[in-house]
Amino acid sequence: MPLNVKIIENKLLSDHWFILRKFLFDLKRKDGGTVRQMREVYDRGNGATILLYNRVKNSVVLIRQFRMPTYVNGNPTGMLLETCAGLLDDNSPEECIRREAIEETGYAVGQVEKVFSAYMSPGGVTEIVHFFAAEYNESLRDNSGGGIEDEDIEVLEIPFGEALAMVGDGRIRDGKTIMLLQHAQIKGWLKG
Repeated sequence: MPLNVKIIENKLLSDHWFILRKFLFDLKRKDGGTVRQMREVYDRGNGATILLYNRVKNSVVLIRQFRMPTYVNGNPTGMLLETCAGLLDDNSPEECIRREAIEETGYAVGQVEKVFSAYMSPGGVTEIVHFFAAEYNESLRDNSGGGIEDEDIEVLEIPFGEALAMVGDGRIRDGKTIMLLQHAQIKGWLKG
């Protein structure tokens, strides 16, 4: 497919937390014409997430933590229930998710399965998230979890049927978590 974008301007707006750039570009349309557009693009790096599930208990391990963007967008407490996740930094997606699982949930997972990768907010964020799943049990418990440094994470073991109900009634509103719970349901790993 021929390149259909010509970048006119690439301006750094911020590099405080992550990188925010303003792009001015010409986009070639399918009718042969060109349209000039401007977009701000937030580059926070790529990430990975994992659903920890237990077939015997028919349960999942989720975490609850404060998320400022949800707070400023109508979540009264800012607390969000989600699957364990983190940024890759300089690690592979599997290395990242193993590290995050130990830090956030306290479980040193064994075999992990990569289920898919997805752009989570392609209209403004460059991030690709790599999705994993792994079985857990108490023999894999390494520590109590809760995160590191400035993290304050609550670790929760939730019956799978209740987690699905929480998606339906809005108690779980995190996209990556919803995707992984529904994937587990589709695959029949657990009973809803």
